Amino acid sequence: MNQYLLINHIQVQGANAVAGFTWGFPAITHFLGFTHHLTYKLAKARKERLEKRVKNAVTEEFDHLILSGCAVIAHSHQVHTYAFNQFVQHRTTAFQYKEQSKYKVGTPPVIEEGKMDMNVSLIIACEGDIGGDRKEEFIEWLKTNCQLQRLAGGTILEISSIDFFTIDNEKNGGNLRAMTRQLLPGFVLLDRSAYLEKHFQTLQAINPEAELFDAWMDFIALKQKARPIYDSINRHLTQLLDKQPKNDDIQQLFNVWQQHLDEPYDQNKIPVELANYFSTIDENKVNKKLLEQWRSYCEPNENTDAVWEYVNKPEPGFLVPIMTGYKAISPVYKNHEVASTRDNEADVCFVEAVHSIGEWQGVHRIKDVNHLRQALWDYHYETNWYLCRQKTACELSGNPEAIDVPLNDDYS
Repeated sequence: MNQYLLINHIQVQGANAVAGFTWGFPAITHFLGFTHHLTYKLAKARKERLEKRVKNAVTEEFDHLILSGCAVIAHSHQVHTYAFNQFVQHRTTAFQYKEQSKYKVGTPPVIEEGKMDMNVSLIIACEGDIGGDRKEEFIEWLKTNCQLQRLAGGTILEISSIDFFTIDNEKNGGNLRAMTRQLLPGFVLLDRSAYLEKHFQTLQAINPEAELFDAWMDFIALKQKARPIYDSINRHLTQLLDKQPKNDDIQQLFNVWQQHLDEPYDQNKIPVELANYFSTIDENKVNKKLLEQWRSYCEPNENTDAVWEYVNKPEPGFLVPIMTGYKAISPVYKNHEVASTRDNEADVCFVEAVHSIGEWQGVHRIKDVNHLRQALWDYHYETNWYLCRQKTACELSGNPEAIDVPLNDDYS
């Protein structure tokens, strides 16, 4: 049985908008940390009840409940920027510090802070029975404790509602629709690290010296590429098709030309069909400018007029760079070996941010329980790696030979 906790429309003020090299939305670690802290509070309340031997009906009904993994749905957000995407400058209130037994007022510096306001929802997977007659009391307990926490460093101003849903098979399809209906309009964040791996392998096949950073930049950078001017060529082929619309050869030639325009310009990839066609055109005054433009198009130089076109990303979809965890860059030190640690007990290890690719996809595309399970982020640990990731269709099915089909194959 699949139980899910929906924390619907969380209004957050002053959340962190910077995540590693990226900015615009908090890192996934913030949302999983929020879920983990909520689980900790639930366990703490349970422990206090047992130690004091006092019956707490609110938590007693949910002694075996464990929260694990969450899906992130964004409804709206506003980054605190001005001018050309510069972060708003901020100064905290004046503070006092002690110096030579006298208190003086210190003025903090004016700094830029990457902050944002956002409206998000969280779908949290629950393990255990969510029965009992005190469900409403427990929801109130959750709402109170959620508002006492911070989400991505921001203050939670309001939570629209909290509810539990049971979604385990086709019989509960109505429950899934009821849940996703509450999340409209909204966009769920999906892991697309497989796209990055696939594109990196493609780059290495072309250039063995290509690095993973090059593949990552192809997804996040807005790139433009020059294409020699082609207005006369396009006009000629369009008029040719208008005059003979039922000619299959001309129709095919025009389709080849359109497909060629859809791809980034490469003078070494001029279609053979086009080259053969223009080689048959007579050299005369009528065709002089057309043929000159065709030659310039095939062999451009520094004097050739051009138009600039945006280069499509390697994969379709609303793809964005995201931060998905940390990688260790040092050994694990004992706490006393490192100065200025947060506590005096935990061991210390220096890390750097791990980046990947994510996709924002309309929440209405979550059409069954498998799609919902694929949207859940969870912790993944390896040697020197601390990551947040989503399970693929292959992992969920338990069949490693299955074909993994991403959620965005259906764009209807």
